[in-house]
Amino acid sequence: MILVTGFNPFADLEVNSSQLIVESIAARSRENGRTDLVTEILPTEYRRAGARVRELIREHRPAAILAVGIAMGSLGIRLERVALNLDESDTPDNAGEIIGGQLIEPSGPAAYWSGLPLMRMLEALRRLGIPAGYSSHAGTFLCNHVFYIGRHEVEQLGIPTRCGFIHVPGIAGADESGLPLGMMIEGIECCLDVLRNADAGSDA
Repeated sequence: MILVTGFNPFADLEVNSSQLIVESIAARSRENGRTDLVTEILPTEYRRAGARVRELIREHRPAAILAVGIAMGSLGIRLERVALNLDESDTPDNAGEIIGGQLIEPSGPAAYWSGLPLMRMLEALRRLGIPAGYSSHAGTFLCNHVFYIGRHEVEQLGIPTRCGFIHVPGIAGADESGLPLGMMIEGIECCLDVLRNADAGSDA
């Protein structure tokens, strides 16, 4: 089973492309009778999102976790290599909380590598003609927060779950450098297909 998460809108963002992508994938999965996905739209709040990710991992113990978030201004799909043990943003979350210079897990390592097969995902995306590339880390706001907590929870439980994060642009028209929603849905579906066929271990 694969856990797929997105985020709801935050700050001045009226539509979060990650939410629309995950909701579309969930609907297609139901229509096709697939039973290998669990999807969730996370609140863009440090405490609630972190707690919910931990609950989902403990409940489902998924084979893989693919977390998706928006990166406005991005030129394509960004495959995140690293989760940092750091919350640092001037942007308030949807509960109004601003966190600066704080460790996510005081006893955790400084960073975790993605557990996703990023090389194979990038190759598959490029074969489809979808703009995509690697990114060194997922920032220091909610996307990174959820990525780090997911990786840390997997390590603490000692389960062989592949866990990683992918950033998507805004939707073309709403974001000058964005991509069409249909293309981004196809891209994340492509990454899920790679995950379904992946062997154990990471080639990132």
